[in-house]
Amino acid sequence: MVTVIDTLKDAPRPRHPEKARRPDTPILRKPEWIRVKAPGSPVYSETRRIVRENNLVTVCEEAGCPNIGECWTKKHATMMIMGDTCTRACAFCNVKTGLPAPLDASEPENVANAVAMLGLRHVVITSVDRDDLNDGGARHFVEVIEAIRRRSPGTTIEILTPDFLRKDGAIEMVVAAKPDVFNHNLETVPRLYLNIRPGARYFHSLRLLQRVKEIDPTIFTKSGIMVGLGESREEVLQVMDDMRSAGIDFLTIGQYLQPTRKHAAIDRFVTPDEFRSYETIARTKGFLLVSSSPLTRSSYHADEDFARLSAARNAALSQG
Repeated sequence: MVTVIDTLKDAPRPRHPEKARRPDTPILRKPEWIRVKAPGSPVYSETRRIVRENNLVTVCEEAGCPNIGECWTKKHATMMIMGDTCTRACAFCNVKTGLPAPLDASEPENVANAVAMLGLRHVVITSVDRDDLNDGGARHFVEVIEAIRRRSPGTTIEILTPDFLRKDGAIEMVVAAKPDVFNHNLETVPRLYLNIRPGARYFHSLRLLQRVKEIDPTIFTKSGIMVGLGESREEVLQVMDDMRSAGIDFLTIGQYLQPTRKHAAIDRFVTPDEFRSYETIARTKGFLLVSSSPLTRSSYHADEDFARLSAARNAALSQG
């Protein structure tokens, strides 16, 4: 279980000050299909060393991802740029909230250095929300992309961005840098946004992904949702339709896992059979690729998935 207090600094401080006064929510016992092995391989330790040496933050650690042991054993770390503190306070997320520090001008080169040291063929770059910045951090994303391209020109780049809400020109700036995959997660169904993702707007997020395709149709678009938050099956299928209307290529669906008692409660654990059913339906709706399983996360198996995504597009083009 992830704690609500951050003890990595000299003095403990609230990790989620906005959640401190919330009543505790029950923690459901995880079913067998959710259990994962604890990390600890030599390659895992090497990945952690490279991340630390380059003064980087990873969403793998900050969000308490259950797949960190498996991914870091393959040297697949997902970099989280622009600091470790988010300006949003989503009810599902374990990333710290508060006033972020100024941007680190050396971060783009540090990320590029880590990508080269890890020998990544495909890298996922995500970030905290930075509502405090005029462009939401769009320029910083561009600088990171450009630094990786200079250092590792053969590495494909996937970005998982904030929604850039009320940041005119931010989306266009990032798309112009031509990432190979542009990911932005819808996270949940519209009905649950007020409680689960109160700082965001469902149709703005959907429009962001549609706008990416309008600007540059060659960029793959990707989005994901969590299930087990109280959504209905019909609502999930409607989100799929909305995504396809926006031209989204790749859908991910995973089980919501509650970080602490102060976070949104798990409504239920969705069974593996239900995840397989969602995948089958999503494929019939026209997504190029679908990843739907209890442990699916946005960057889980992203390198293998990029190869499959490219192959699926080529197959579709050859048939057309």
